[in-house]
Amino acid sequence: MIIVRLSGGIGNQMFQYAAGRSLATLRKVPLKLDLSGFKNTAAGDTIRSFALGTFAITAESAQPEEVRELCGTHGNPRAKTMQNLADRLVPMPFKTRFREPHFHYTPDLLRLGNNVYLDGFWQSEKYFRDVRQIIQDEFSFRKPLTGENATMAENIASCSAVALHVRRGDFEANPVTNRYHGTCPPEYYRQAMTLVSGMVSNPHFFIFSDDPAWCRKNLDPSRAMTFVDHNTTDSADEDLRLMSLCGHAIIANSSFSWWGAWLIHNPDKVVVAPHKWFNERTINTDDLIPSSWRRI
Repeated sequence: MIIVRLSGGIGNQMFQYAAGRSLATLRKVPLKLDLSGFKNTAAGDTIRSFALGTFAITAESAQPEEVRELCGTHGNPRAKTMQNLADRLVPMPFKTRFREPHFHYTPDLLRLGNNVYLDGFWQSEKYFRDVRQIIQDEFSFRKPLTGENATMAENIASCSAVALHVRRGDFEANPVTNRYHGTCPPEYYRQAMTLVSGMVSNPHFFIFSDDPAWCRKNLDPSRAMTFVDHNTTDSADEDLRLMSLCGHAIIANSSFSWWGAWLIHNPDKVVVAPHKWFNERTINTDDLIPSSWRRI
């Protein structure tokens, strides 16, 4: 059994699920999800909840006793100290808990055994590229498109659609998040739109953002654009679905838009991503962006 700890928003949860599914498939064992991280939110953090129910995922929730079996007793300082020591000393194939050692890809995850608890973000396609079709199938949407989203999907299908995602929201408003992540400046989007316009014939940009007013003020008005602003925070997964229906993408420094681009089925898609992903320059993001995407 593989148990993966879920945390963060829908994009982070998708990375965590995909890494867990990859290891579970490799080891031919069930995948289960630890949802306990959503019960308590640290001061200054954005409140999150389980967001993968919109997808056709097959993993079930892990029971508390199953989590304890693999990662030790929570809340007991002595037990935690012993578990941390075991994490460092136990050989890779025999570990029952594996914490992500750093942000960039670690091949050690796919060397683990068949009874492991995974704790990390796992933000690299390298963890699950060998099970790409399985991930795409599980991240298909359970319910059909309806209403304005169905109409927008028809508009997207009728042109050379480019999803452009601007993430501001908590990245801008939350001081803790802003110091860590930051936001992409207008110059990035202008350069990206110019790059895509040189590679895609008659592109039409579909703008997805939690700050449409900023987009209207800062994006090049001479471009063919449609603002997709009818979905709310509670239906953000519908924005993700519409992004995935486009042929190409310009993404923000956001795991949400990363997945919107990754789920695009067009084999010739052009995807542009920001080179600066975090304000914290010491974080190695070399493995975050697939090699076929362009960073500027």
